[in-house]
Amino acid sequence: MTVGIETLTQPRSAPVGPIPQETPFRDALPYPLYFRFARMPENATYPRHSHPWGELVYSYSGMMEISLNDGHYLAPPQYAVWLPPDVQHRGLNRQAAVHCSLYVDPSLCETLPKDTTALEVTPLLRSMLEHLRSEESPDHGSEERLRFLRVVVDLATGARRVGTYLPWSTDPQLETVLSALNENPADNRSLSEHARLVGTAERTLIRRSLRDLGMPFAEWKQRLRVTKAMPMLEEGATVETIAAVLGYSNASSFIAMFKRMTASTPDEYRSSVRGR
Repeated sequence: MTVGIETLTQPRSAPVGPIPQETPFRDALPYPLYFRFARMPENATYPRHSHPWGELVYSYSGMMEISLNDGHYLAPPQYAVWLPPDVQHRGLNRQAAVHCSLYVDPSLCETLPKDTTALEVTPLLRSMLEHLRSEESPDHGSEERLRFLRVVVDLATGARRVGTYLPWSTDPQLETVLSALNENPADNRSLSEHARLVGTAERTLIRRSLRDLGMPFAEWKQRLRVTKAMPMLEEGATVETIAAVLGYSNASSFIAMFKRMTASTPDEYRSSVRGR
């Protein structure tokens, strides 16, 4: 079986709208652990679905978004997302991306988190995922490969849980503001201006941000801009261009924010991605 490696491309004449994708298995896994990776075109989407096995999702490049009934997760290259068995979810990447999934039989999920969560990817875990990505025509059912994948599961079990890098809210007013910023991250209106637009008070949005997002609104907005900047950096856009797209008056302000949020400058991040 060779469905572990997929290249999904979009014709140049294709529309910009969502491009539906299908998962390779519907009812059962062929092996207790199964790894696959795919090159996804922009706007590729996996319609809402669930499966009786767990799934570890990791994005080598680009940003994978995962929507649940009660949450919204993003998987930049520093994080993987763990989905326990039977969780309804929908996958989306707005830009072209390379991502992978490790499917885990329910019998091997006991030590993994019981709830969906983002996991910090350590250098060792990243190296193992890179090794899996580099394999050509792997023997998915070999004892050697299954042992290797079991170590990946063990590393994921011990990884630091970070919830979600970019939380979401189902509160109608706050969600309206978050969605507007997601569509236009350069929007520099104040929180009080956003509050007026959705018919509430600034202090109400402050309270709901802390309740639903677990962080101040300003931090969420900076995290959003980081997630928007990463794919642009990977595509080779200049720092000056990205700063302008994200609403910064100069590149220095953007660089300072990016370094504060990621502990690396934009160019350092770009170099680390190219080295993978």
